[in-house]
Amino acid sequence: MASSSLGSSIPAPEAVQLLVSSLSDDSSVVKEASMASLRDIASLNPLLVLDCCYAVSRGGRRRFGNIAGVFQVMAFSVGALEKGESDEVFMGKLAKIATAEIISSKELNADWQRQASGLLVSIGTHFPDLMMEEIFLHLSGPATASPAMVQILADFASSDALQFTPRLKDVLSRVLPILGNVRDVHRPIFANAFKCWSQAVWLYITDLTSDSPLDSDVLSYLNSAFELLLRVWATSRDHKVRVSTVEALGQMVGLITRTKLKSALPRLIPAILELYKKDHDDALLATCSLYNLLNASLLSESGPPLLDFEDLTIVLSTLLPVISISSDNKRCSDLSVGRKAYNEVQRCFLAVGLVYPEDLFTFLLNKCKLKEDPLTFGALCVLKHLLPRLCEAWHSKRPLLVEAASSLLDEQSLAVRKALSELIVVMASHCYLVGPSGELFVEYLVRHSAIGEIDNPKAKGELVSPTELRAVCGKGLLLLTVTIPEMEYILWPFLLKMIIPRVYTGAVASVCRCISELCRRRSSTTPMLIECKARADIPSPEELFTRLVVLLHNPLAKEQLATQILTVLGYLSPLFPKNISMFWQDEIPKMKAYVFDTEDLKLDPSYQENWDDMIINFLAESLDVTQDADWIISLGNAFAKQYNLYAPEDDHAALLHRCMGILLQKVNDRAYVRDKIDWIYEQADISIPANRLGLAKAMGLVAASHLDTVLEKLKVILDNVGQSIFQRILSLFSESYKTEDSDDIHAALALMYGYAAKYAPSSVIEARIDALVGTNMLSRLLHVRQQTAKQAVITAIDLLGRAVINASESGAKFPLKRRDTMLDYILTLMGRDENEGFAESSLELLNTQALALNACTTLVSVEPKLTVETRNRVMKATLGFFALPNDPSDVITPLIDNLVTLLCAILLTSGEDGRSRAEQLLHLLRQLDQYVSSPIDYQRKRGCVAVHEMLLKFRKLCVAGYCALGCSGDCPHRKYVDRSMQGNFSNLPSVFLFPDREVLCLGDRVITYLPRCADTNSEVRKISAQILDQFFSISLSLPKAALSSGLNSEDSYKALSSLEDVIAILKSDASIDPSEVFNRIVSSICDLLTEDELVAALHSSTAAICDKIRQSAEGAIQAVTEFVSRRGSQLSDSDISRTTQSFLSAAVHISEKNLRVEAIGAISALAENTQSSIVFNEVLATAGRDIVTKDITRMRGGWPMQDAFYAFSQHTELSVLFMEHLISVLNRSSLVKADSHKGDNTSSSSETHVEDDILQAAIFALTAFFRGGGKIGKKAVEKSYSSVVGALTLQLGSCHGLASSGKQDPLRVLLTSFQAFCDCVGDFEMGKILARNGVQTEKEKWVDLIGSIAGCISIKRPKEVRHICMILTKALNRPQRFQREAAAAALSEFIRYSGDFSSVMEEMVEALCRHVSDDSPTVRRLCLRGLVQMPSACMNHYTTQVIGVILALLDDLEESVQLTAVSCLLMVTESASNDAVEPILLNLSVRLRNLQVSMDPKMRANAFAAFGALSKYATGGQREGFVEQIHSTLPRLIVHLHDDDANIRQACRGTLKRFAPLMDIKDHSSLYDSRAFASDDRTDYENFVRDLSKHLVQESERVDTYMASTIQAFDAPWPVVQANAIHFSTTMLSLSEDHHIISLYYPQVFETLVSKMTRSQDSVVRAACSSAFGLLLRSTKSTLWRGARLDRTDSGRKANEPESIKK
Repeated sequence: MASSSLGSSIPAPEAVQLLVSSLSDDSSVVKEASMASLRDIASLNPLLVLDCCYAVSRGGRRRFGNIAGVFQVMAFSVGALEKGESDEVFMGKLAKIATAEIISSKELNADWQRQASGLLVSIGTHFPDLMMEEIFLHLSGPATASPAMVQILADFASSDALQFTPRLKDVLSRVLPILGNVRDVHRPIFANAFKCWSQAVWLYITDLTSDSPLDSDVLSYLNSAFELLLRVWATSRDHKVRVSTVEALGQMVGLITRTKLKSALPRLIPAILELYKKDHDDALLATCSLYNLLNASLLSESGPPLLDFEDLTIVLSTLLPVISISSDNKRCSDLSVGRKAYNEVQRCFLAVGLVYPEDLFTFLLNKCKLKEDPLTFGALCVLKHLLPRLCEAWHSKRPLLVEAASSLLDEQSLAVRKALSELIVVMASHCYLVGPSGELFVEYLVRHSAIGEIDNPKAKGELVSPTELRAVCGKGLLLLTVTIPEMEYILWPFLLKMIIPRVYTGAVASVCRCISELCRRRSSTTPMLIECKARADIPSPEELFTRLVVLLHNPLAKEQLATQILTVLGYLSPLFPKNISMFWQDEIPKMKAYVFDTEDLKLDPSYQENWDDMIINFLAESLDVTQDADWIISLGNAFAKQYNLYAPEDDHAALLHRCMGILLQKVNDRAYVRDKIDWIYEQADISIPANRLGLAKAMGLVAASHLDTVLEKLKVILDNVGQSIFQRILSLFSESYKTEDSDDIHAALALMYGYAAKYAPSSVIEARIDALVGTNMLSRLLHVRQQTAKQAVITAIDLLGRAVINASESGAKFPLKRRDTMLDYILTLMGRDENEGFAESSLELLNTQALALNACTTLVSVEPKLTVETRNRVMKATLGFFALPNDPSDVITPLIDNLVTLLCAILLTSGEDGRSRAEQLLHLLRQLDQYVSSPIDYQRKRGCVAVHEMLLKFRKLCVAGYCALGCSGDCPHRKYVDRSMQGNFSNLPSVFLFPDREVLCLGDRVITYLPRCADTNSEVRKISAQILDQFFSISLSLPKAALSSGLNSEDSYKALSSLEDVIAILKSDASIDPSEVFNRIVSSICDLLTEDELVAALHSSTAAICDKIRQSAEGAIQAVTEFVSRRGSQLSDSDISRTTQSFLSAAVHISEKNLRVEAIGAISALAENTQSSIVFNEVLATAGRDIVTKDITRMRGGWPMQDAFYAFSQHTELSVLFMEHLISVLNRSSLVKADSHKGDNTSSSSETHVEDDILQAAIFALTAFFRGGGKIGKKAVEKSYSSVVGALTLQLGSCHGLASSGKQDPLRVLLTSFQAFCDCVGDFEMGKILARNGVQTEKEKWVDLIGSIAGCISIKRPKEVRHICMILTKALNRPQRFQREAAAAALSEFIRYSGDFSSVMEEMVEALCRHVSDDSPTVRRLCLRGLVQMPSACMNHYTTQVIGVILALLDDLEESVQLTAVSCLLMVTESASNDAVEPILLNLSVRLRNLQVSMDPKMRANAFAAFGALSKYATGGQREGFVEQIHSTLPRLIVHLHDDDANIRQACRGTLKRFAPLMDIKDHSSLYDSRAFASDDRTDYENFVRDLSKHLVQESERVDTYMASTIQAFDAPWPVVQANAIHFSTTMLSLSEDHHIISLYYPQVFETLVSKMTRSQDSVVRAACSSAFGLLLRSTKSTLWRGARLDRTDSGRKANEPESIKK
């Protein structure tokens, strides 16, 4: 009864109305929730939803903002109607509203119109006739309505073809009368409708083949519509109308009668073809329609073709250009659309070809003959496509096709060429290529396989690129060879003809591959060779050989050209002399192996030079094995003819020169040689460097056998330079012509002279070189300007020098005349402008300089001896190259190598005795120091490499004749030395030959190179260690007469041996620890230095310690520390003072903190191992000067003296001595005490400046001492540790009080001291806390800071806590508020660690309890926090007292104190006993419930958590009362379970879990362990609430209480809580079966939802209300509302009322 009455009283219509109204809400969340609820409700009562939507929709979109959403809901609701459930009258009203809304605007595609159309389509699924009648009403109405109506009919046809097609007659009968009056703007809609209707008919016919919907009336209508569309619309001026009309006509052609189609063809075909003229993007649509037309008119089973071929010619002519357009990616907006259009065109041609094959063939050939590129291209593509498909029909047309293709071989269009090439391959596959025509087509493919980008200047605008054409032809040629056996008789030996002509050069790789395939497939090569010799038009073997050898030049050419050529040579070897064939069997595989891996070949920078040499050697050896002079002459003639095949700038021409040169070397006929030399020079283009070099090498190769003939030719060339009348005239008017022409000739001449000298026999070149140099002939070649010309002249000079050296090695030794002058020439040629830096050199200039350095080395190495002036000039011009940048590495690396070689050569050829050589060595080394110590990695490496190489040369030059172990006479230890390096000094005394040790300046040199042993670059480390080894090896290898060091020889040799062992390890094991290696090096050097060398090294150590590389600087510091540690006792007082100054100077100049500390560590080592007082005096004197003269707080990298203080405080031995001086300053100066006197800043004015400086220095020294953390420093403060901590803690409070008023200096000074104290006692954690939070002035921050400090002290120093607590407990009585707060903050932390001090604990608890009534809220809450943090053992004695304090402070007026009290209650409940808590359990619960509604989220979170923590005390007599509290609080917990604050959510989850055992909920573990319970997602929350509500409704009798409490939360100040309360209450109501609950709260909740829905400003609340309506109506037990309907009489009035939804 109750359920029935409730069902009848549910205001479901009002709820649905609100939901519908919410569809226009401003919030998308509300819209989505309303839409979802309406969908749920519509599935149960679609008519009610429709009624409500009907009510608001009658106002239209002008009164309802989201009419589109309303129509969408209505469409869904109509779709949810069961069969027979729908009301035809009501559906008619809905249809009228939808149509009225659609026609109310001139727009045709708005969102609301699309949804209204969807509604009409949904109505049509139930009442198609009703829907159509409504549409039909408006079809005959205003012209603006009919397009929309027609569009709806089109949509209906697309969605439900089976219901639409039987009613097509009615549609057409009403549409046709208005069709003639449709405006152009609406015609596309009508045309699209006819397309959709036609498609629906085809679908209907496909699905229901038994009944045809096309009766005579329908056909008549279709014919009429077709006629109108074709006659009027297809000729419209509007392009869109024409396009849509053609698309529709294309679908209709299969439905109209054949008679009508035949009569329409004259107009329809032009209409379709017209589309191709305007927009290329319409080609696909037009072609599809055209195909449908051709299919219907030509391939119909109903009768003969309706079109003759003559009628189709215009169609086919129009389609041909479409192929070109569709293939052009640039002209076709979409590649896939273009490809589809291309395929449709081919389908059209195939349709025609199946009916008229011969006519189509003739048509296509005629189009090819027109030679119009688009038509020809299209015709060729169609022929290629149809040839395999119509091969039988076209079999008799083979000659015609061959003839037509032949006529197109000269076409220039790349697209046509590509299409023709593809057609040729297809023709070949069908045996069309035979006889001469076959060779013609093969030649065509070869020619276009060789096409390049520059071969067609118009290629940029072409449809096809040359690359594409080349790829197609190459692949086609290979296909002919591999896949078509019949082509073999055409290809062989015809392909041999394709190798020689220049035009086919680019195709040689493809041709060679095809020839190899042909030879491989033939069982025997003999018939093939016979065929070659039988044909006169085939090139001779000599021509083939010379052509292929020159084409071998590029080993990296595409398509593995070199490998293909070598393979062909192997197959063709029987064509050549027999000996060659045998030689090639061994040689060709080697050459193929060399070029097999091109990627590996690229790694070799000289691969091209090596490969060219291999080719020349291959040719030379082939000539040698031939032993046939006539064949060689014939081959030479063939080579001479090759010059026409290569452009001068082609590198192949340079190789051709060399081939001619090596061939002439084998010829004995001098006249022939002279004639060919002239020919080579005439053919050479000496303006091109590569060609010029090839010419020079060729002349050199000829000179090996015909030197005089070559020199005569060069003399003639030199004498004729600029002698022609034409050249003289040009030089008068053009300086550039004169310079360039002269440069090229001079460069070529120089190279030819050089290579002639290189290759000429050593026995005959002296006179020729003397004549060339001595007669000043060479100077005529030096007036060149271009870099390439300079390089050529430099190379020539270098070759001359090398020729002298080679002659000397061969026994024909002679000096090079005017050598110094030639060196000057080289320096001039490599020079640059004075204002041009080394880094600015161009690439060509770098190449010139690299060649020049190499040539200088060559000239320096020859006789006569180098003069001092020339030597200095060379060094000055070349040393700067070490500063060149590292890129380009392929040029810079050889340049630097050449420079190092030059320096070594200078060293070897300079000096008259040992001392002068040593001085020259030191001079060179000091010049290199700037590069050895450079911050740039590659410069250091270059410098070290140069030093090491020079030391190696110096050692070989100067050290000989004496055993390294000191033996006299002959001994097995003596090392071999090249005496030739020593000149003529072998008979001189050793004092003259060898330098003294002091001349080597070992101390200075060692400290220079020692940092490099610790360099970051492993190569630098290895080389520098070898440098040091060379230095000491040289010093110890000197004669005993030269040794005056006083060192023990045996110890020195042991140290040297140890050093060499380290070097051996470095060379063999790169993974060894660098630090270990460096330690051993330093140890060895320390033993090897004399006393004077040691002092010199220490005095010069500043630069080493300040090395720009950190790791090297650290190594230098380590080294000097080792030196003073082991040999400091040998230093005098002045040495100590000067060394200290050097170390301090280095420390001052070092800006990097850690590195400076290491440098100061060396000072500590010096003080420890020498007289410390001297070191301290120097340090303090420097510190005093810094205080007076510098702003030490802003020094870059910090104050070095402070780092020195740190070092002393950390030193075991020195800290005691240093602390003795600082302890008096500690007793006199108290920073905190001084700061406590506010405003007393005048005390220092009465002191002298010296005393003031000492005081400031003492403060910094004290701070540094504290931070040092040394053991002695700790002992100094341990005795007063408690007092220091207490004072600093209290003053920290005072200083923060001053800082809060704007006085920051006291706090800064105090924090500095405190930080120093932390460092001293080793509590780095406390130091971090101070550094992180010390400057915070907010009260909470510094209170937490003090607590953190107290915690650190308690952990680190538990024994000191007792004394500190006693001091701070008394401090609570001080009058200063900030000090009381500081004391309370510290005690609240210290009390945690005071469990063992019973008497102190009692005093602390008493004091803290007393001061919970302090006037400072901070003191009150800190005292409470301290009470709850006492150890658990003590808490058991004071629990009752502490809980009483908490209970009192829960009512404190300060919210911060309340929050602390709640937090403390949480802590106490973890260990408090039942006896302490149970008596006041309900009082605590009541106060916590009051705090759960606090606006502070932290307060709420802690209150919820504490309330849950009290649950474990609900035993005995308090249980029942506490359970009542739980039930009263449960709804609040649930609605806060999805609070905006994460901490509140977590607290509520924990509390709910604690309450579960007390609430007697079955299976609560699975409920609270679910993912939804722990998730923060709202959907998961709603799912959990639903699951929990099921348990509460089924198992609890307090649903009434829950509902009442939840309804109170509807007015919570938090919108999300309101939303949660709405969801919880509606969920319980939807699940409850208690009629009392439902009858009591259902109306109340429903009324509240209505109120919230209409008044709430928060979208989350409105969205929750929307979802709640759906939930209540969907899940109610009553079904009466499901039959509820809105009073449609009243709905109109309600709908016209103003909306009340909150926007």
